[in-house]
Amino acid sequence: MDFKNWEKLFSEKVKSIATEEDPAHDFLHFQRVVKSAKRIAEKENAKLEVVIPAAWLHDLVIVPKNDLRRSIASRLSALEAKEFLNEIHYPKEYLEEIVHAIEVHSFSANLETKTLEAKVVQDADRLDGLGAIGIARCFATAGVLKRPFYAEEDSFCDKRSPDDRTYTVDHFYAKLFKVAETLKTNSGREEGRVRLEIMKSFLKNLSHEIAF
Repeated sequence: MDFKNWEKLFSEKVKSIATEEDPAHDFLHFQRVVKSAKRIAEKENAKLEVVIPAAWLHDLVIVPKNDLRRSIASRLSALEAKEFLNEIHYPKEYLEEIVHAIEVHSFSANLETKTLEAKVVQDADRLDGLGAIGIARCFATAGVLKRPFYAEEDSFCDKRSPDDRTYTVDHFYAKLFKVAETLKTNSGREEGRVRLEIMKSFLKNLSHEIAF
């Protein structure tokens, strides 16, 4: 399948919903996820006919992190994506697999990935929450939500449970490190280990600077 024309339609759709108001889910986020998904799919021999549209459209309905609908955001995106793909006459034989890949990609949804393609898309999206770009996105979201960088006491959750609704650094311990443990493909896990070390190094340096 020649994806050039399809991807033009996908990217135009994403540009219509991705805004600068949420820098963690801007157009560049979608581009990175698609790029990572393609790389992983090629290594894992996954179907690009499913992976590429699912990666482009995975966050078609963007729900803020503090919104009560957060747990169903991926389901809303999947339904919206299916409607859009029908409108542009994307081959119907791939639609249900695409819908599944989008619906299960979210950490908040906590759903089982039943296909290789769903695992690829999920890994690609989760990798964008790790490493240097993950750190940047985490603090960008903190700015939008107006949360402090870290707790004044026990900043790195050594003796307390992480509270990422209040402190930004706590999000590393409450979610991001757990996300790294959920990567499904060999290629995703390999890259995840690299990005995990970047995050640990950042926290070590942050601890030094706070204590200086």
